[in-house]
Amino acid sequence: MTGTIKNRDAFLNNIAQNLGRNRLSDPVKRPQWKFNPQAKVLSEATEDELVEVLKAHCEKINTTVVTTTKAGLTVALNEAVTNYGGGPVVTWKDERFSKWGLTDLFKNEWPNQGLDYHEWDHSAGDKNIQFAEQANVGITISEYTLAESATVVLLSNKDRGRTVSFLPKTYIALVPKSSIVPRMTQAAQKMRELHLDGKNVPACINFISGPSNSADIELQLVVGVHGPFKATYIIIEDL
Repeated sequence: MTGTIKNRDAFLNNIAQNLGRNRLSDPVKRPQWKFNPQAKVLSEATEDELVEVLKAHCEKINTTVVTTTKAGLTVALNEAVTNYGGGPVVTWKDERFSKWGLTDLFKNEWPNQGLDYHEWDHSAGDKNIQFAEQANVGITISEYTLAESATVVLLSNKDRGRTVSFLPKTYIALVPKSSIVPRMTQAAQKMRELHLDGKNVPACINFISGPSNSADIELQLVVGVHGPFKATYIIIEDL
């Protein structure tokens, strides 16, 4: 639903008047910074070097990394789910799963094994959340992946519920190698490009760095307080 703006001019004019000046109407000019160190970190790293940076940081945040190809993805994902104890499993509804050959695993192999599987269905409302609450594994896809901090970036929409990565006990992110960028700077640039190209930028964008960790109380590390207590990134080399 699109909102309607009312009384904007009167409101802004009133603020300007109370500030004792005329209302500013010219747009704010974007500053031209002399130095941009944020754009230089890892800027010359190759794709393979970024993968190694990502893997090294995953060790620091207790995140398992698996490397595979599109042809081996089904086996790699099935093994990761098995290592986490099986289902229930919840995933987004995303056409890329089908393109990457995972439909048979989701819709046939797992149900035939007795593994409970649920694909996000926005028309089901809160039933999605109820399933995610009981799920052992949540599976999503990283849109952009920050090598520097081992962070996956998730763009949510009606078919990609936030709770798929938040409520299950464990979490698996499928990471196309082509999605890996040096750091937050490049991810922000890519999202800015989406906007400039007239494409939709979701209101809900999630940056997730491994499993849930918190040391807010007396610097004592606690895992799993506000999300999955284990995480695996499956890097797909030829995507």
